[in-house]
Amino acid sequence: MKAVHFGGGNIGRGFIGLLLSQAGYRVEFVDVNEKLVDLLNARGEYPVQLANETADTTIVTNVSAINGNDKQRVAQAVAEADLVTTAVGVNILKFIAENIALGIQRRLSAGAEGVQPLHVIACENTIGGSTQLKKLVFEHFPPELRDEAALKVAFPDAAVDRIVPIQQNEDPLKVIVEPFYEWVVDRSAMLEGFAEVEGVHYADQLQPYIERKLFTVNTGHCVAAYHGYLNGYETIQESMNDKAVLAEVIGALGETGAALRGQYGFDKMEHDAYIAKILDRFRNPYLTDEVERVGRSPIRKISPNDRLIKPALAALSLGVEVPHLAKGVAAALLFDYEEDPEAVELHRSLRESGVSATVTEYTGLPEEHPLHGQIIAAYESLKGLK
Repeated sequence: MKAVHFGGGNIGRGFIGLLLSQAGYRVEFVDVNEKLVDLLNARGEYPVQLANETADTTIVTNVSAINGNDKQRVAQAVAEADLVTTAVGVNILKFIAENIALGIQRRLSAGAEGVQPLHVIACENTIGGSTQLKKLVFEHFPPELRDEAALKVAFPDAAVDRIVPIQQNEDPLKVIVEPFYEWVVDRSAMLEGFAEVEGVHYADQLQPYIERKLFTVNTGHCVAAYHGYLNGYETIQESMNDKAVLAEVIGALGETGAALRGQYGFDKMEHDAYIAKILDRFRNPYLTDEVERVGRSPIRKISPNDRLIKPALAALSLGVEVPHLAKGVAAALLFDYEEDPEAVELHRSLRESGVSATVTEYTGLPEEHPLHGQIIAAYESLKGLK
């Protein structure tokens, strides 16, 4: 079996590629990093180490790579694949869509009636990543091909969860990852006769899993990062050892938890146990996870449908106050890491347009919305820390 995976970075190698290889797939990575591609092809394997006491290490074998700029080779790989996955970042999906479309077109034209169904799964930190990718791919199809493609190619959405910090390894292919992982795929969107991938959980209702993960793991992670950054910490682990930062994370997850329980009926004791597990993962002493990595892309993180604003609005609709989530958004506005283009853009807006207009522009909250005022008040209380 052959899997084509777009994105040979740390998550691609340390999570998705690892699981696919362990499930028996020959994994062909697609990446535009020429050095990475050459090294994967030269060695055909790489190590993945767990961030635990014994530093358990797995050698991932039977791998190769293609330069993403070689459209014909990428298209042929997709045409021949049993499975296509991505871990490139949601903003990069638009750049790989054309090559995936070309591969699907080649597959359909060559296979005639006997073409095997293909599943394309976007493993991105967003809601409906595969659905977004499908729209982008179908834009490259001629109209007469779209109906056939819809019958032969499925884009099931997925929820993925594994902390993979910035790597500082002597071996450029080595990846250190946390022991915990979760990869959940929407079973209802799979085509008939699909082969399950060992290590992947298939669920008939994916939305609760996606939002539970996004509004617990990702919300808690970014709240720890932004408050840690404001307090001068370099890592999430240092931030979580600060009682004040920890209180903000716990408070925010209490608010998102109330929203999730209200929307999806999660059992309170079970969800509290889930939160406790997440907090332990953030504290993992064998991980060094930099606040600048976790906090990057603040514009995306404070957008209307992402990890801070969406659960805050859901909680408010249920009568739950959200002071910690409002403070998390305010802390994100104060994330002024100069090497992050989104942070630079936010701070340009704050200087030129002011905090109120900036909040409205990037969160979608009108000035008269109660949450807007709470964010402004929290911003004013926090900016003295800078």
